[in-house]
Amino acid sequence: MNIRDLKYLVAVAKYRNFTLASEHCCVTQPTLSGQIKKLEENLGVQIFERTNKKVLPTAVGELIIASAQRVLSEANHINDIAEAAKDPLSGSFRLGAFPTLATYIFPMLVNPIKAGMPNLKLILLEEKTDDLIKKLEQGEIDCALLALPVHNDLFYSQKLFDDDYLLAVNKAHELANLSEVDQSALQNRRLLLLEEGHCMRDQALDICGLVGASEEADFRATGLETLRQMVKVGAGVTLIPEIACIKNDPEISYIPFAAPRPKRTIGIVWRKTLFKTSVIEELIKITGKLKQVN
Repeated sequence: MNIRDLKYLVAVAKYRNFTLASEHCCVTQPTLSGQIKKLEENLGVQIFERTNKKVLPTAVGELIIASAQRVLSEANHINDIAEAAKDPLSGSFRLGAFPTLATYIFPMLVNPIKAGMPNLKLILLEEKTDDLIKKLEQGEIDCALLALPVHNDLFYSQKLFDDDYLLAVNKAHELANLSEVDQSALQNRRLLLLEEGHCMRDQALDICGLVGASEEADFRATGLETLRQMVKVGAGVTLIPEIACIKNDPEISYIPFAAPRPKRTIGIVWRKTLFKTSVIEELIKITGKLKQVN
């Protein structure tokens, strides 16, 4: 048993398909299948159930796969330690963010990170919050930009900035010319919201519950840009985080709320065992400067 075999094992568990797993591992399908079969023979247990249509882990296979993921995570950690010892701001660094933040903050971060950490290979990942947390736990990413709080004993977190929510309405809407709006203005209104799985949807529903608003039940979007287009055609109103607002938009008014303003708190979250703390510190500095500029 070696690291390569464990990578094959985890890939098959991830894709539930030997062909896709072999493509991911850059080997032929017979080579990967043969190594998995050899591993099962050496261990004396069946790790995967195989049929013509699917591949599923057995009960004992699930335990072995989980252990393999931990071993690979620790192996990556060894490489991280070695890289950090040579140059704390070098090597690969995997940064995740959820969709309603990643679209807007990643383009703002790339050039400052390249300027401040030229030897760092930055890998960016956009996923929903629950998926990012799982990837953090399993060591598949180094840190993530998430809405705080995140309750997990495996992680450290640091607040970066508050991102206020603004009310987005069509320019012809009755509220469009207001310089500020009270949350009570949402009472009995139906808001366009994102689909299940987005943390912003949960935050918007919390706001709706506090002020007596409700969700537009006949429509759910997969992303903020769809919500924006629906507002443009006058199909409804929605909440848009400040970082995603377009200045001088000719078709949409983004109206700030009166205090207390609804907001989301954006923070950086990383594993307590992460060795690349120097990169985390630089990211915190860079993100703080971006917020001051914007």
